[in-house]
Amino acid sequence: MVVDTLSDRDVDRIFRALADRTRRDIFERVLVTGLSVSTLADDYDMSFAAVQKHVGVLERASLVTKQRHGREQIVHGNMPTLQSALALLDVYEQIWIQRDQRIAEILGEEESSK
Repeated sequence: MVVDTLSDRDVDRIFRALADRTRRDIFERVLVTGLSVSTLADDYDMSFAAVQKHVGVLERASLVTKQRHGREQIVHGNMPTLQSALALLDVYEQIWIQRDQRIAEILGEEESSK
C-alpha cells in the first residue's frame, strides 16, 4: 500500500529509521532547528562517526536533509516525509476502525438473534 509518492521501499526505510531511539531523538531535535552533526554528536555517548551513521540512515529515509555550511553539515528535519508517513498511519487507523465497527456489528447481530 502506498500513500502519495511513498513506495513500499520508502515506507520500509522510514519506519526502520524511526525504530531506533537515538535516530528518533536526532530527528525530533532537527525538526525544531537545524543542527550540525558535530553539535548532535556532543549530546550522545558515542563517537562522531556513529552519530554520522545515524544521520545517514535518517537521510536515506528522506527524514532529514544536510546542507553544507562552511566546514559543517547542518541537518534539518524533512516535514513532507513525516507527513507522508503520518498519512499512511491514518490509512491503517481507518482500516482498524472499520474492522472494529464490523466486529461490533457482528456481535450485535448475534446478541439480537438470541
